[in-house]
Amino acid sequence: MKTLDPTLWPKSKDLANPFLFSQDFFRISIVFPHTSNETPRRSLSPPIPIIVTPPLRIDMASSNLPATSESLDLASEAKNRPEAITILYRVLDNPASSSEALRVKEQAIAKLSELLREENRGEDLRGLLTTLRPFFSLIPKAKTAKIVRGIIDSVAKIPNTTDLQISLCKEMVEWTRSEKRTFLRQRVEARLAALLMDSKEYSEALTLLSGLVKEVRRLDDKLLLVDIDLLESKLHFSLRNLPKAKAALTAARTAANAIYVPPAQQGTIDLQSGILHAEEKDYKTAYSYFFEAFEAFNALDDPRAVYSLKYMLLCKIMVNQADDVAGIISSKALKFLGPELDAMKAVADAYSKRSLKLFETALQDFKAQLDEDPIVHRHLSSLYDTLLEQNLCRLIEPFSRVEIGHIASLIELPVDHVEKKLSQMILDKKFAGTLDQGVGCLIIFDDPKTDKIFPATLETIQNMGKVVDSLFVRSAKIMA
Repeated sequence: MKTLDPTLWPKSKDLANPFLFSQDFFRISIVFPHTSNETPRRSLSPPIPIIVTPPLRIDMASSNLPATSESLDLASEAKNRPEAITILYRVLDNPASSSEALRVKEQAIAKLSELLREENRGEDLRGLLTTLRPFFSLIPKAKTAKIVRGIIDSVAKIPNTTDLQISLCKEMVEWTRSEKRTFLRQRVEARLAALLMDSKEYSEALTLLSGLVKEVRRLDDKLLLVDIDLLESKLHFSLRNLPKAKAALTAARTAANAIYVPPAQQGTIDLQSGILHAEEKDYKTAYSYFFEAFEAFNALDDPRAVYSLKYMLLCKIMVNQADDVAGIISSKALKFLGPELDAMKAVADAYSKRSLKLFETALQDFKAQLDEDPIVHRHLSSLYDTLLEQNLCRLIEPFSRVEIGHIASLIELPVDHVEKKLSQMILDKKFAGTLDQGVGCLIIFDDPKTDKIFPATLETIQNMGKVVDSLFVRSAKIMA
């Protein structure tokens, strides 16, 4: 009969793990000697006689797998993702609720979420959240919040799932209300408001935020309050309500000054500050905020860094410093080279050359980067109008009467476009003139010379009024 040295005996925690025990050790039957004639051993660790039987095999067709680290390893060693997903689902089906089993299940949920995201299976992630609700009652609320937010983030990484995210968040809000999980509900509602804003459901998002911000201020949750105030600022900016957008941003800054704010969040605050200052035509201050946001996002390798840099270049163009754009790109943006920066470089070249044709070519070639970005589009529209007015004023300066078609050919723009802009400039009193649409001509008047006699007369009358007032005061004193 063979004996097993006690030093090779598996530890107690391994014995409690049937899956590990069945794979790595032989099943044993312990036979203790009990004959009275046997002399007692003095050794503290006597060898134990065992009977060796064949190793256990795992039945892969069973409904669930043990919630152990070996099951996770089995999923990692799977030949493909669908097989790994199946194994992880079977681990979660295990009814074990020990502390070790719960820990393993948490790891399995994280791996399963990642695999489903890689497979673009958004509906399965949504079903996973529903399936895990009984499991959430076994773990702390903080871990539940972490898992739920992680799964929602996984769904967000799948393209074209905005509607799915909105319905998923609404379901989780209802569940958290029924379970009275206030901490998780508030964060899911904030996420839902952001999704509604992205879907241009502004009224619904504003209604949701107005109630949420009051509740969070009562609880004095500063970090969440920063997120909500910042989101409210973006929402009011989208609605073109700049005073309320600035007020919400100020509230976010006030709350952020009282706590430690993560660098990514601080970068978001700086980015929003730059956007609001640029909207007020304060491009120098906006540039400084965009620079701070770029530094924060660049240190974190956040994809928003390229947008911060893009807005920095926009500010340089708007303050007539388009020549600095190439230097900034070569010094700070070598790793961000791409269509976003190429678009701004094309606009800067067109503005430097005062060429409307190059400007329109840039707008057509980089439509996704310029026209579809509401912030850039708004500022470039005003820049285009300014550039067009400057070119038209320069072209009509030598003439007293000129055909509109000739001006259109010089500026290389359609006749109707030029005619409309000239009429607008006349109404805005950018120059004195009139349009003779019968013959298609522009008649420019000489600037009327101001007669200096009228201001001098007004000044004389004002001085006489002062003298009369002074004499009246003196006479009143004499009569008194």
